[in-house]
Amino acid sequence: MKSRVRAYTLEAMERTIQAIYEQGVLRPLEPISLNESQEVTITISDGAYEHQLLISSEEWSDAAACNVTLEDVRDALATIHGSLSQTVIQERDR
Repeated sequence: MKSRVRAYTLEAMERTIQAIYEQGVLRPLEPISLNESQEVTITISDGAYEHQLLISSEEWSDAAACNVTLEDVRDALATIHGSLSQTVIQERDR
């Protein structure tokens, strides 16, 4: 008997918003489109977190304008010998 595989599409909204914590309640600082009593998952950051891999919107814009071809990527990857993760760590620590 052949089994059928069904594909489902889930619609999800994912946004980062500013909120303020007052009297035990998080209050969004901008309108959000949620249904009344809708459950959501919240990730909290106090803004003090800084990570090397996070870049500014200007850096994303510059990167998006970069015309790197698949061949350029292949050529760069071909120069890596041994462990790719070790090479990335070494580059990061420079």
